[in-house]
Amino acid sequence: MSERTLPPEALDAWAAALRTRFELAEDDLPIALVLDLARDVANGVARPAAPFSAFAAGLVAGRAGGTPDDVRAAVAAIVELAEAWPRGES
Repeated sequence: MSERTLPPEALDAWAAALRTRFELAEDDLPIALVLDLARDVANGVARPAAPFSAFAAGLVAGRAGGTPDDVRAAVAAIVELAEAWPRGES
């Protein structure tokens, strides 16, 4: 494992640190949902599109109100777009 690769428990610790620093609730940082979004976009569109899409999901959710339901809706819309994305299109 490289020093830039996080084991699962380190990701949990990082999420806890973010929640503490920014006074976020557990539901505000849905790790599995975000990782699934990144996987689906990386596989359906392109790897570099994954972090960009996660940022877009946060932006869209924030503009919609920022609730956990807003996050899930934004992620679902982006995943739907990625699943319909033509293979090989850039």
